[in-house]
Amino acid sequence: MVCLVSRTGRHLQRYDDLGRRQVVGCIPYRYKRNSDGTLSTDLEVLVISSQKCQKMMFPKGGWELDESKEQAALRESIEEAGVIGKVEYELGKWDFMSKRYGTFYEGYMFPLLVKEELALWPEQNVRQRTWMSVKEARDVCQHWWMKEALDILVERLTSLQQHKEQNISTCL
Repeated sequence: MVCLVSRTGRHLQRYDDLGRRQVVGCIPYRYKRNSDGTLSTDLEVLVISSQKCQKMMFPKGGWELDESKEQAALRESIEEAGVIGKVEYELGKWDFMSKRYGTFYEGYMFPLLVKEELALWPEQNVRQRTWMSVKEARDVCQHWWMKEALDILVERLTSLQQHKEQNISTCL
């Protein structure tokens, strides 16, 4: 069962030793299906619009005191993008400045292998979600640090795919 209300407020918000708000995000991804229903190796990622305008990004939000980074990443993917999946190994940590508020943040990003796309989710009335290719997502994503996380994800998944192919060929 999924909660259909987003968390609000900053009373549980985490801050680092320098007073920077800590945020956690994820890159929801899946593999496209071929016409016969089998999975291809073509990667798709899910981007969402911001609440205030139509700028595109990946789901992210505050990391709260009562959750792990992985739990925060999954919660943000449900609240903002309406997807559930497996949170995978952290892509990295970035320090960045919010253009809107002029304050510094510490951001962590994770891959999220999507298992389910929800018909109803907490922020569906204020956000659009769109599946697209990695190139398209890189072109429309507004945040440099999210683009870097996407590059790391693609490199990781490509390396894993090459490793699997090598193992298969050595078994034959």
